[in-house]
Amino acid sequence: MAVPHLTTALTGPLLDLEKRLLDAMPGIEAWFRAQWSDHTPPFYGSVDLRNAGYKLAPVDMNLFPAGFNNLNPVFRPLAIQAAQVTIDHLCPGAANLLIIPENHTRNLYYLQNVATLRDTLRLSGLKVRVGSLLPDITAPTTIDLPDGNSLTLEPLVRRGRRLGLADFDPCVILLNNDLSAGLPEVLRGIDQAIMPPAEAGWHTRRKSQHFHLYDQVAVEFADLIGIDPWVINPFWGVCKGVDFQARTGEECLAETVREVLERTRVKYREMGISQTPFVMVKADAGTYGMGVMSVKDPSEVVGLNRKQRNKMAVVKEGLEVTDVLVQEGVPTFETVNAAVAEPVVYMLDRFVIGGFYRVHTGRGDDENLNAPGMHFVPLAFENGCTEPDAAARPDAPPNRFYAYGVISRLALLAASHEIEALTTPAGLLDALAAKPAEQPEPV
Repeated sequence: MAVPHLTTALTGPLLDLEKRLLDAMPGIEAWFRAQWSDHTPPFYGSVDLRNAGYKLAPVDMNLFPAGFNNLNPVFRPLAIQAAQVTIDHLCPGAANLLIIPENHTRNLYYLQNVATLRDTLRLSGLKVRVGSLLPDITAPTTIDLPDGNSLTLEPLVRRGRRLGLADFDPCVILLNNDLSAGLPEVLRGIDQAIMPPAEAGWHTRRKSQHFHLYDQVAVEFADLIGIDPWVINPFWGVCKGVDFQARTGEECLAETVREVLERTRVKYREMGISQTPFVMVKADAGTYGMGVMSVKDPSEVVGLNRKQRNKMAVVKEGLEVTDVLVQEGVPTFETVNAAVAEPVVYMLDRFVIGGFYRVHTGRGDDENLNAPGMHFVPLAFENGCTEPDAAARPDAPPNRFYAYGVISRLALLAASHEIEALTTPAGLLDALAAKPAEQPEPV
């Protein structure tokens, strides 16, 4: 398989971080094992990373990943093995699994993702079928896909407290639907295990809660290996009660932008970084890169024009934006074939199973790449190796992949805390009461 030409603007601090991760690998892996003994990871997840040269940090954590078709097939055996371990761990003895996808029947590339996920789980030893929430799917409907594969969608059948298909009673239900439109009645009060739990959908989940919990994970991990937690963690703030169409909450939003920009400027001066700081203003709930804008000055979020307000006011499934996350912008210094790129890492349970570069030829290094016009380049290394080699250059592909995997697993660990908080009242109280990470005051 051809290896894409990857250019990374390497600088001393990032090489130091990667070397520190490699040198500390035994301690890091022992620490992760201890964490997973106390916390159950999500069934799967994907993490958007940004590599600034001086900083490598997660900027988004997706609990319902939709890009399995973009992964390098070389890594398929890793995914199959991880799926076997995951199912045995979460649902021992499971034989039948039902996938419930998004209602994107016109998006054939999304359906390729579902088919790839189905095939991976089948190869792990499960009987897997796909049930649709769409009311117009009243009989098994087979859809031919661009890659030559096909996917059969079948109508869901509810029998008392069990959900399945006409002739299929699953042990476990796998959601590949982020429930942006809310929790359907058919999923309420069923006996089968739902993975990830329905409470993790965007009808209840908030990015700000995730990053609140990630703050704590980053501080503990940074102390473990002796680094500044900022190099793996973006600053952020949240503004609630925003109505973009009515233009209410603009003052709160502008002030939050100012505060995060100032925190970043303080850190840039401390680190000797000469770049202009920016923030990403994004909906606190929602995905697919909707409701996102890049901002360098607080004035840019005041008096938005109609097009900008429409873009920010509503996200996927018509979910209205009322809470807004303001996140420190992490510029990407990675390019693939001269186009700006960012890595996306995929995990099953606690295991890294691959990833890809999201590439956009029409965007800059300080912009959102999850936008129309993007394309994907699978992570592909000459030997398909995922094992780090501390004796090699720190920027050798397997080592960079290890660094990506470490930071992504930190986000996954925060997501495990998040699910605990969402599914147990005590967990929610503990999460809300936890002290956030220390952040420098503006000067």
